Amino acid sequence: MGIPTLISTHTASDSSSVDITSGIDSTYDEYMFVFTDINAATSATDFSFQVNAAGASGFNETVTSTYFRAYQTEADSSAGLGYNGDEDQAQGTAFQHLSIQMGAESDECAAGILHLFNPSNTTYVTHWYARFNNYGQDNTSRDVFTAGYFNLTAAIDEISFKMISGNFDGVIQMYGIL
Repeated sequence: MGIPTLISTHTASDSSSVDITSGIDSTYDEYMFVFTDINAATSATDFSFQVNAAGASGFNETVTSTYFRAYQTEADSSAGLGYNGDEDQAQGTAFQHLSIQMGAESDECAAGILHLFNPSNTTYVTHWYARFNNYGQDNTSRDVFTAGYFNLTAAIDEISFKMISGNFDGVIQMYGIL
């Protein structure tokens, strides 16, 4: 893995979304997004993302993904590891969940990293994977793993992050990796 180069920093403050519409191009083979203190304004919501192909709009590209997580309750009453089919997509166009059941209290936030591979390629699909941790509205710590691909052979040049419902605060940094 090459050395990450910071391209941009985006600070959400009671924002409905953070749309990154520049900086994703053929300069880098991989783009890494680092999320710090992502905090929902609405309890029991999910943090998500979607992309646009070059020249497209609507953030509704076709995605196939998988989603699994480990969890542990604060009271040590429940723990586990497993696949969560409600959070993945099979040729769907919805925003992909990265962190679920987030709370709105100051200690109920998320942090994570998303990797997007070769988004300027027009021959193959664009692969991605993410890992997040959040402390949720139900006093549960979740370590979330998601991965998939955007099923299109067009360059991807825009990405959007949002809560499924409500606004959010947090910092999103975009890095390029050669």
